[in-house]
Amino acid sequence: MLIAINGFMGCGKSCIGKMLSERLSCRLIDLDRAIEEKYGRTIPEIFASEGEAAFRGMEKDTLTEILRSYDGCDTVLSLGGGTVTTPECAEMIREKSFCIYLRATVETLVKNLHADFESRPMLSNDGGKPSDMAALRSRIEELMAARSAIYENCAGHIVDIDGKSFGTVTEEIMEMLFK
Repeated sequence: MLIAINGFMGCGKSCIGKMLSERLSCRLIDLDRAIEEKYGRTIPEIFASEGEAAFRGMEKDTLTEILRSYDGCDTVLSLGGGTVTTPECAEMIREKSFCIYLRATVETLVKNLHADFESRPMLSNDGGKPSDMAALRSRIEELMAARSAIYENCAGHIVDIDGKSFGTVTEEIMEMLFK
């Protein structure tokens, strides 16, 4: 089974993906890390030098390669926060994986991202970084308004993460997978 972990940045996709792959004793693929390895640059470097459109093309190409080479072995695939905003990526994820959406409120996302937003290119607004918590909240609200329906549309299952540890969310996913 190919399990895709989807959701907004800061919801724990990478951490929960890692914990889930360990619990399932299976392979983990982090799409952002795969892109960085393939192109020899960090995500922020790609955004800074080539922009979002170029990054989304690289992301689609990398995802396509991963899915084409999928060999049927159990795998957890941790997606980037904007992966499914590209319609072709959303379609591939819906068709080729069991997608789990880690859903969080804006409050949870602000709390999780406030210390780390400078490394997140999509949190910039009009070329600048949010200068305070109100600006960060506003940017997250803007992106979530555009993305939440897309995340839900790709999901085979939705897990609300607010107030839960990554371990609790992982256990909830395990229970859901083995019902």
